[in-house]
Amino acid sequence: MQTIKEAVAALKAGKVTSEKLVRDSIDTFEADKKSSLPLNAFIEMYDDAVSLAQAADKEIAEARAAGTLDALFEKKPLLGLPFANKDNISVRGKRLTCSSKILDGYVAPYNATVINRLMAAGAIPLGRCNQDEFAMGSSTEYSSYGPTRNPINRVYVSGGSSGGSTAAVAANQALFGLGTETGGSVRLPASYCGIYGLKPTYGVLSRWGVVAYGSSLDQVGILGHTPEDIALPLSVMSGVDMYDDTSADLPSSDKLRKLEAMSDADFAKLKVAIPKQFLESKGLSADVGKVFSDTRGWFEKKGAKIDVVDLPVLEASIASYYVIALSEAASNLSRFDGIRYGARVDNGEGYDKLYVDTRSAGFGPEVKRRIIIGNYVLSEQFSGDTYKKGMSVRARIQRDVAKLFESYDLILCPTCPTPSFKLGEKVDDPLEMYLSDLFTVFVNLARIPSISVPCGHTAGKGVEAGITKGFDGEFAAAASRGDSDSMPVGIQFAGPMFSEAKILSVAQAWEIDHPGCGSPVAENRS
Repeated sequence: MQTIKEAVAALKAGKVTSEKLVRDSIDTFEADKKSSLPLNAFIEMYDDAVSLAQAADKEIAEARAAGTLDALFEKKPLLGLPFANKDNISVRGKRLTCSSKILDGYVAPYNATVINRLMAAGAIPLGRCNQDEFAMGSSTEYSSYGPTRNPINRVYVSGGSSGGSTAAVAANQALFGLGTETGGSVRLPASYCGIYGLKPTYGVLSRWGVVAYGSSLDQVGILGHTPEDIALPLSVMSGVDMYDDTSADLPSSDKLRKLEAMSDADFAKLKVAIPKQFLESKGLSADVGKVFSDTRGWFEKKGAKIDVVDLPVLEASIASYYVIALSEAASNLSRFDGIRYGARVDNGEGYDKLYVDTRSAGFGPEVKRRIIIGNYVLSEQFSGDTYKKGMSVRARIQRDVAKLFESYDLILCPTCPTPSFKLGEKVDDPLEMYLSDLFTVFVNLARIPSISVPCGHTAGKGVEAGITKGFDGEFAAAASRGDSDSMPVGIQFAGPMFSEAKILSVAQAWEIDHPGCGSPVAENRS
């Protein structure tokens, strides 16, 4: 699959059509369903994707004949490009289930704002992708549609909760993808699958039309093969939305249309902080540590000034996150009662019984666990002031991180303490699963942007742990076969609020020095 830049150039040159891009994705999806180990990235393809592609081809042909092709793509920079959509982002007239039985049969009555803005820019919603139920999970194993596999090795997890969109992009089934983040659900699967994944500043992308998990933390994110694949969709989706009071403009959005790599002169001025709490974490695997060390070395060679800093409050970030997220989840999911939305279990025994039976049958075990914990935390009778303490820690994290950015431009740390793990390995150990978010949740609590960059891979047969060199070597060959025992490792570049252009420019410099690192799968497989 091409990058967005390559696909646009091919469309403008008449070397490919939008219909072919869409049909190739559909054909790959259909072939994959028949394989011995299907990815299960897409749940379904939208039935109007081909007709939307044909309409885009007509626009392109008319503009070519009129000599206005450049103007057309200036107005619609994503014209004819198919993207993967997570199953908790509304597309009018399409099923929306959050990969939960309780929303079985529900059809979205309107488009999410991010969908409207992408379609206005010419992009084509290709289909809805698998996820952890209601975005609660780190592996996309908690889904009523079954787990999504990792395209690098299909007996490993893709990560979650946006594992479907991530696997679809990594396996070249879509040009780019939408996911959502509450505590790392875009960056974590991006790290596991070896692509780029951005969590923007809270509010930069509207949450209107996105099913809520933790409202003060939720944010739409973007997945792609290159930083440019993320920057362009971000530029057209960002900005204030009258339907979302938390939305905000992105001051540097004009720089995202034609993303430039950070210059060597600017690297010489760059000040980078590495929290020692993450370096000293007992959960940090040796291979991830090696990739991080090599990445740090790249920054030093580029001339950046790097300091290891002490942020003690980060040690409480995982506890604060789960207290807040689960409390908000318990409140948000109370609306799914079998009366207003989706499926219902009604034995004619009254509303109370209908409510209990519907939720018992409709929610999976992980969602039930989080609702129960959230309600417990919100009950002062049982948990005292736990919620208030969690909010207090969050305020301290926001304050300390903001203070750090008065002296530094970037925070550098691993995306996850470990690489991807085998399917079923942690699914019955929720505490171990929750620790997958150890390095990501502080970003959501602080409401800052961060991008997971596919910097390296773990050791495997004939492969040493270290920086990934695009399509070169045994790692890429094994990844393209889908049986690599060396797995990707992502490193995250985080910046202050509204610094998306800067962190993407740093990521673009990485991509230029390591071309193809975000495209580990060289070709589609069935």
